[in-house]
Amino acid sequence: MKVLRTPDEAFSAIADFPFAPHFAEVRDPASGTSLRIHYIDEGPRDAPAVLMMHGEPTWCYLYRHMIGPVVAAGYRVLAPDLVGFGKSDKPAEKSDYSYAAHVRWMRQWLEGLGLRDITLACQDWGSLIGLRLVAAMPERFRAVALSNGGLPEGGPAPRAFAIWRAFSKYSPLFPIGKIIAKGTKRPLSPEEIAAYDAPFPDARYKAGARIFPSFVPFEGNPAVPDQKEAWKVLDQWDKPFLCAFSDGDPITRTGETRFIGRVPGTAGQAHRTLTGGHFIQEDDPQGFVAAILDVAAKGGQS
Repeated sequence: MKVLRTPDEAFSAIADFPFAPHFAEVRDPASGTSLRIHYIDEGPRDAPAVLMMHGEPTWCYLYRHMIGPVVAAGYRVLAPDLVGFGKSDKPAEKSDYSYAAHVRWMRQWLEGLGLRDITLACQDWGSLIGLRLVAAMPERFRAVALSNGGLPEGGPAPRAFAIWRAFSKYSPLFPIGKIIAKGTKRPLSPEEIAAYDAPFPDARYKAGARIFPSFVPFEGNPAVPDQKEAWKVLDQWDKPFLCAFSDGDPITRTGETRFIGRVPGTAGQAHRTLTGGHFIQEDDPQGFVAAILDVAAKGGQS
């Protein structure tokens, strides 16, 4: 496996990300290759953990407006970069990636840090991977706050997603910063767009970002059986599970209906609608923080 690592200087111009980097190694079992995962780790080490998981094609910079307020509320916040994104290592070939591999890599990372008493805060692919971690290790999690994401287990892809999947696969250009800007209601500044572009100095670094949409397990995808197994756990999950989807995301619209009433832990929660587009962390970070703190507090009572 050939692995690329974005040079540190690519991130040197980012002005609004005042968090110390942390790194951990995981091993890809198929190739034996070591992969470095970057993560933010803020707040007291003995405090309950909030795990903020990003999706496609972002990195933990997405949570920069949310980390501080959650730490100030008394939590330890961890925000990793998925393999292929941010400051984490980037396997160079699309064939190096799979949905199952991402779950294995992040499980190794989480277990290596010995994390427990975790509230998962997730969106987009952060939910597809994060909820699989919850299902694999339910004893390590106390609560879930889900926004603009899901855990598909087959069925047809929504039209908006099918268009995005085809674009990611066939478009000769893949301008990541501009793609993210199209997924927000708030206009991103040139500096913010550049920060989202920073992990990808050239096209060689984008294999993971390019292939991710093809892994979403709609009908015919080989990951569907694994999803159904994960749902067997979520169908019994009675710890707090709160949905906070946005009012302006064409890709995940009505996605909360797949959880509320099905996952036992959704009962009695203050589910809410946030204001913004797909990348709600940019549009309504305060609303997402409030949802996280609400469900994390309830998780501490269970």
